[in-house]
Amino acid sequence: MPKAEGKHFHFESESTIQTHILERFSYKGERQVIVYETPEFSCVCPFSGLPDYGKLLIEYIPNQYCIELKSLKYYIVSFRLVGIYQEAATNRVFQDVHRFLKPRYLKVKTIYNPRGGIHATCEIEKGAIAVP
Repeated sequence: MPKAEGKHFHFESESTIQTHILERFSYKGERQVIVYETPEFSCVCPFSGLPDYGKLLIEYIPNQYCIELKSLKYYIVSFRLVGIYQEAATNRVFQDVHRFLKPRYLKVKTIYNPRGGIHATCEIEKGAIAVP
């Protein structure tokens, strides 16, 4: 039997995602689209225990607040050892950011590195991006 057959790795639960670390600052400027992008998003597939790597994009139009970037980076890193499906990870980021900022518009998109020859992209969008 191959050594890797049936191998499983320990991973954390969603409760370890550090939403409490997010910080924000007031925004009173003109309506603008803000995009944050990182190629360093990772979590763990709860089915296989193997890591999922990909690009995370957060696009929003602030209502009253913007996210402080260092806190956002720490929040993103807190997914690293969490066992969560790709679709659920995208939804979790969307829900956390939406609840925290209450923006006029929000889009969260994850573009995962191929696994088993399959490319996966997940995207959630809420609100109107058009400038009135």
